[in-house]
Amino acid sequence: MINWCVLRKPVKSAKKQPVSPKSVPAQSAQPRRVTSKTKRSAKPKGKKLLWLMFCLTGVAMLSATAGALLAVSLASTPLMQRQLSPAQASVFGKGGISSRSSLKLPELTRPVNILVLGVKVLTTDLQNPPDHLKNLRYQALVNSFEGLTDVMLLLRFNPETKKLTVLSIPRDTRTYIPDHGVRKINEANLYGGPALGAKTVSELLGGVGVDRYVTINVQGVEALIDALGGVTVFVPKDMKYKDDSQHLYVNLKAGQQHLNGDKTLQLLRFRYDENGDIGRIQRQQTVMRALMEQSLNPTTVTRIPKLLSIIQSHIDTNLTVEELVALTGFASQVNRSNTKMLMIPGEFSAPGEYDASYWLPHPAQIQKLVGQHLDFGTTALTEDQPATLRVAIQNSIPQDKGVQSVITRLRGSGFNNVYQDKPWTEPLSITRIVAQQGDVIGAESVRRSLGFGEVRIETTGSLDSDVTIQLGKDALQPPKKLLRPGLKDPAAGRGESRSLTNPANKG
Repeated sequence: MINWCVLRKPVKSAKKQPVSPKSVPAQSAQPRRVTSKTKRSAKPKGKKLLWLMFCLTGVAMLSATAGALLAVSLASTPLMQRQLSPAQASVFGKGGISSRSSLKLPELTRPVNILVLGVKVLTTDLQNPPDHLKNLRYQALVNSFEGLTDVMLLLRFNPETKKLTVLSIPRDTRTYIPDHGVRKINEANLYGGPALGAKTVSELLGGVGVDRYVTINVQGVEALIDALGGVTVFVPKDMKYKDDSQHLYVNLKAGQQHLNGDKTLQLLRFRYDENGDIGRIQRQQTVMRALMEQSLNPTTVTRIPKLLSIIQSHIDTNLTVEELVALTGFASQVNRSNTKMLMIPGEFSAPGEYDASYWLPHPAQIQKLVGQHLDFGTTALTEDQPATLRVAIQNSIPQDKGVQSVITRLRGSGFNNVYQDKPWTEPLSITRIVAQQGDVIGAESVRRSLGFGEVRIETTGSLDSDVTIQLGKDALQPPKKLLRPGLKDPAAGRGESRSLTNPANKG
């Protein structure tokens, strides 16, 4: 690489002449008075320092970018740790998903669906664990991809609409696994790896295709978060759990804090409260959104060489490095308002209803969700009547008068099924209007009636609601008059709408 700092022509300095002690004036022992001439003489040194800093920064950035480009040029084969048979490989979409010119990084060329499988493999899960783990007195984590999945996500990257959709699939979802009957969906990877997992998810969603897969174990999650510099999130409550049999120890305090990989993993793995795995999914979505907002930016691509060692150790995927760079680049440019975080609609099974506890999916709601957010099927958006929407209020401010004011205003607008849910522990400045079931039109109608807040498509709200209002400090201010209420942007033609005054749509 050319170092332009070295090629810059040096400035010749005048040869120093010896100075006789007699030629030094007596007053030279006094502090030298700073004159305008003295100030001017200091400028060249400052310029030289700035030039040096500029050169060093430029070299560092060019080196990092060159490293990323070199990695892309050398790795055009999938980063697979496991071999797929021809039948298994046929489950995934054919054809490329990215392209690049000689002077640009790879870019996403079409909408793609990526299945993410998060696994936790213990020594007791393997018939023949590694020798160095055989004689331990506890169940140790193994760097493996064979086992039950604790996390299942379907990610849709759509360059046509510039949207990113994350669909969480609860591990206890009761569904049909081809050739194995009705079971929990997290068993699919155990029986048939990523191919059977993709096939099972596709059938659950009514035929949605899967283009690529990514399997990552918990050790990889921890290493990736550390490599990205950690993440700042709000821990909703004190979390403490101890399992000596697995050496699993969770000890987190409530509040806003910056978490390293180990602490983040504690937050992601904790599921020992009233909502179990569903509550864990809600916290996972909080962490994912925080990571995207804090860590995904155009400079993330320069970290690819550093991340590759982690990927090659703890991740199994049929993505190539080129495709991985294209997906990362796309995700880093998606606005927050265009990032949707959804979950398979369903409900908990009743105690004793089955031989195990399940998350029972709702087929009709799944079909609606797939049509609206995964661009699959022919489901058309219909605006639900206010009277039919279940609207929950989670208050994050100490004044209860804000809650009563919101309830009164909504009921005056025809929302009859409004109720107060448990408080939202994170203090909010701006109210969040959460489309809990993915109903963005219903959430927008609530926001128009209130005159404040921002709409979020995620499932962090009350589980039984259609829309959850997480009340912030702006609820105590007089509502602003909306300009042309209900005005729809071009996204409305694709089945979505948003108000031009929604703060989430800025930038």
